[in-house]
Amino acid sequence: MVEALHWQKSTYSGGAEGNACVELAASPTHVHLRESDSPATALTTSPVALAHLLKGIRAGVTVSAV
Repeated sequence: MVEALHWQKSTYSGGAEGNACVELAASPTHVHLRESDSPATALTTSPVALAHLLKGIRAGVTVSAV
């Protein structure tokens, strides 16, 4: 049986209603991210990978496209 994800709006979305929000849902092994204006499309990753991404963003690390 597949459990439904419980999506939560980011606090950085300003609390506004509508379709301009980043939403997050957690499952036992993954983190899921989506934009509220496109809920059928979600990014799924591990908590460790997301933590590394956020750490790089906070540090201002840039990556050039190959």
